[in-house]
This record gives sequence, structure tokens and C-alpha cells, in this order.
Amino acid sequence: SNECILSGIMSVNGKKVLHMDRNSYYGGDSASITPLEDLYKRFNLPGSPPDSMGKGRDWNVDLVPKFLMKRYNNWLVRMLLITQVTRYLDFKVVEGSFVYKKPKIHKVPSTETEALASSLMGLFEKRRFRKFLVFVANFDENDPKTMEGVDPKKTTMREIYKKFDLGQEVMDFTGHSLALYRTDDYLDQPCMEAINRIKLYSESLARYGKSPYLYPLYGLGELPQGFARLSAIYGGTYMLNKPIEEIVMENGKVVGVKSEGEIARCKQLICDPSYIMDRVTKVGQVIRAICILSHPIANTGDVNSCQIIIPQNQVNRKHDIYVCMISFAHNVAAQGKYIAIVSTTVETGEPEKEIKPALDLLEPIEQKFVSISDQYAPTDIGTESQIFISRSYDATTHFETTCDDIKDIYKRMTGSEFDFAEMERKKKDTFGDDDS
Repeated sequence: SNECILSGIMSVNGKKVLHMDRNSYYGGDSASITPLEDLYKRFNLPGSPPDSMGKGRDWNVDLVPKFLMKRYNNWLVRMLLITQVTRYLDFKVVEGSFVYKKPKIHKVPSTETEALASSLMGLFEKRRFRKFLVFVANFDENDPKTMEGVDPKKTTMREIYKKFDLGQEVMDFTGHSLALYRTDDYLDQPCMEAINRIKLYSESLARYGKSPYLYPLYGLGELPQGFARLSAIYGGTYMLNKPIEEIVMENGKVVGVKSEGEIARCKQLICDPSYIMDRVTKVGQVIRAICILSHPIANTGDVNSCQIIIPQNQVNRKHDIYVCMISFAHNVAAQGKYIAIVSTTVETGEPEKEIKPALDLLEPIEQKFVSISDQYAPTDIGTESQIFISRSYDATTHFETTCDDIKDIYKRMTGSEFDFAEMERKKKDTFGDDDS
């Protein structure tokens, strides 16, 4: 998907883009697999799906689960709006956001009203948390009156929690379910970033109600397809089923790609780690379990979509466990079926045991597809070689880390920061002021 988004951006920027993919579908690792029979084959499951699974074509199953954070100043949402890729996509609001506190899940409180009604905290803590939310909502780094003595560049987030006398469990769900941090490293860093993340969550929620997340009908595979169309509108060429035989180098610099005996010449190359394993290094592993259910998840109020975050402290881990649940309501499963995808960063030699707390929340599970993927990062940043390699997808269920990678690659390729205003200008130069 990163590569598709970048091919769209570079095409709008006036670059001549050829996009080749060894697969027969768009999106690489972030594709949605259809029909269901193909998912069984991909995971080497014997036989074909039972009749109880409905029609195979009714399924579009994401290999990597992600939700979009719905706010205009979210980078990907803004990109979708400005490029008008939104025309090719229909989004639905995800119906709930939950956090695990032993032994069950609770709705994530992010407004003052919800904070006071939440079963996560006792009465006095609710009041302190409410004060904290009011402080965050009013905080403005340009207005000292809103800061209550806090220095946004020096005061750590740990000190902010202390200021409001908030306990460990409130810190857990605030840091992991509102600010969406994956570890607790943020606690000892300046508080400004965390405050902005909590604001983003609350403002997204205020606008849409049930949760701050969006999900596209027919699955996440629609996103790379939308950007591939954008690239085509601006003259880009897309080729599926193209095996890559060699990346052709001259004097340490990429000059082309060889496929089926022919060489396509280029000045720059963008690819995922699987195309160039000698220029990447393994940085970890992610376990993902795609679970098919015939029921909504317990204690969620029977919603047809939700996110559940299991904070690391609740299960004695270093990384959170995520659950993304979508269903037939999003045209990704047969009628009455739900897909829950569990993901986390692997910490031990027995990854399946690590996700047991999440699987226990989903029982009974009708069918399970488990994958353990190596995560790679580039060892070559492309300055000399002009090869720009994306990072593997992490375990998070939002696009923030993916967007950071796209912006980083853009900067390495062009030498300048990505700028939406400039992109708008380039679009106008090509098509004038209308919306075509």
C-alpha cells in the first residue's frame, strides 16, 4: 500500500511512473484476499471452506488490519481528500473502541460524560480524569494561561499524570487507547506530543460519535487500488503479475528493473523489502491471527465493528495486543459473519501463546488463520543507490507509522518535506481548477 500511495503522489508530481507487482492483486502485504478459497490456499489449509461460510466471493479478508483515524489533519485522510481518491471508496465509522482491564473489556472513555460513566475507574479517579481531559482539551502551546505551569517542551507525560494524581490503569488506557502509543517509552518524553495525540482522538470522536476510526467497505485492499487509479489518471502505468528477475545497477546506482527478459529503465526505484533482501535488516516479528466468528464479541454491546487494545501492563508484556473486528456490514464477510484480526509484536519463542488473552475474548472461533511475519527495515536509505525501500507493516491497527514511512521516503527521494499545498498546485497545473 505504501508503494501504491507513493506511486500516486509521484505521478501527481509529474514523474513518469511504472508500477510493477509480482502478485495478481494490488497492495502486496496489505491486500484484501477474495474469494475465501484463496485465503485457505494462502494459509495451506486442507480442503475448501465449509458451506456454513457462505459464498466465497462475499469475503474480502485483510492480511494486515488497519483503521483510519477520522480527522482532517490526519495525514492519510487529508491525502485521500486532496487527491480525491475518496471518490473510489466508501467509508463506515467503526462502532466502538474498547480497552482490556482484567478480566474483561470496557469502552474507552474519551469525553467528560463518558469518563464519569465509565466502569474503568472509581468515583474520585473519574473526577481527576475529567479534570485531566479538560486540561488537555484547553491546552494551547501558544497560550501560557492554558498550561497551568506545564512546559510542553520539558515536562514529561509521567509528570502530567502525577499532577492529576492518575493511577497506573488510567495511565494505561490513556497512553495506549487514546494516545495510541505501543510502549511506555513516551512517559519520560516531553508531554506535547502525547497531549496532541489525545486531542486528535477526542476531536475525531466528537465529530463522529461511536469511535474515532473509519474502515472502507470491501476491505483495505480498496486503498492501494484507489491510489493506483490516481497514478493512472496522471499517466502512470500499472502492471500486475510481473515477476522481478533483477534490479539492474551501474556504479552503485539503480538504472533499471529486469522482468521477463526485458529491462525497464529508471532513475529511482521504490519497493518493499521482499524485492531486495540484501539491503534490509530484520527488526522483529509480528504475529497476526485472522479469526472468523459467527457472533459479535462479548461485552461490546453487539457492535458489528470495533477495536480492542490490550495494554501491555495488563498482560505482563512489553507491547500491546490489538484486535480489529469488522463484519458482513462492511462487505468483507458473508451474512452474519465477523472477522476479528489479532496482532502484536512477537516477544518470545511461542508467539501463539502471547495472543491467548485476545483469542480468549473471541471464543468460540469458527476458523483461524495464523501468520508470523518478519519485519524489515532498510539498511540502505537510497542516497547513493536511489533505491527507496519501505518498512514492513508493524502490529498497530492505525496508519500513523505507515504515514511516517511514506513521508520519510518522499523526503529521501525529493530532498524536501512533503507539502500538501504544493500537491494542490501540481493538481491544478495539470487539470485546472475543476474537480476532474
